[in-house]
Amino acid sequence: MRRIAVVLALLLPVAFAVPAQAASSSRVVVYYQTQYNGGHYVSPKALTDNKTGVTDIEVAAVHLNANSVVHLNDDPPESAKFTQMWKDLAAVQAKGVHVLAMVGGAAQGSFQRLDKDFGTYYPLLKNLINRYHLNGVDLDVEENMSLAGMERLVDQLRTDFGSGFLIALSPVASALSGGGNLSGFSYDRLYQDRGSKISWFNAQFYCGWGSLSSTSGYDAVVKRGVVPANKVVGGTVTDPGSCSGYVDMTTLKKTIGSLKAKYPGFGGIAGWEYFNSRPGGTAAPWQWAANISSALR
Repeated sequence: MRRIAVVLALLLPVAFAVPAQAASSSRVVVYYQTQYNGGHYVSPKALTDNKTGVTDIEVAAVHLNANSVVHLNDDPPESAKFTQMWKDLAAVQAKGVHVLAMVGGAAQGSFQRLDKDFGTYYPLLKNLINRYHLNGVDLDVEENMSLAGMERLVDQLRTDFGSGFLIALSPVASALSGGGNLSGFSYDRLYQDRGSKISWFNAQFYCGWGSLSSTSGYDAVVKRGVVPANKVVGGTVTDPGSCSGYVDMTTLKKTIGSLKAKYPGFGGIAGWEYFNSRPGGTAAPWQWAANISSALR
């Protein structure tokens, strides 16, 4: 529930290879949608400058709009306002952090267009990935899409970008435990059909779809017996103003400790979103990732 605004080594550029710092188990995922706060640029470089242990930064949100228009939030990705951002994201990649594009979210239309007019809209997404040397995509489907359409998209991404490319999806948490679902297709069926091609799920345990105040919601996903714990990253909001379901850092660390003990392959934690993450707030949002990394050790 996001606000409206994201190899084969011999065949593909080195930028698509998984960087050295790639998480072998638990991930620390940071969503980066607010690039400007009150007119001031918010750089992601503090996440690596402060050695937070972040593994994945997801630049959000990419929209495939009508008339073959691509936007990052409200502007073309090549807009001058993003020039420094793309440079900074390349710098964090050089430090071993993955950079992914989050596609979709609360704004409607991207996945309907990929579903119904794949030949027109998939090349736009492919070109974006190539142009900015992205390590992966996060498909945040909050609109109706067919299972066949999603499987075609996953298949084509894997074919075009190879085994090292990251393909994540971000369902509401209940969609992975047999409950409410915003995407129109069954995640159980998708995983049964294409699980080997999906890198992980950033499950949204917030906005009424779940909570990380305890392990119960995550337990329900694992007990479902479809998606294993190593592919379930628990998503939470990083500031109470973002959405209902904010979990303070002390409680969140307790939940992480319990999840680690229960599931040795625990997938990790994702935070929506970066710019005002507590406990550091807008002055030091990188502290959230550092706290999560420490709890995951």
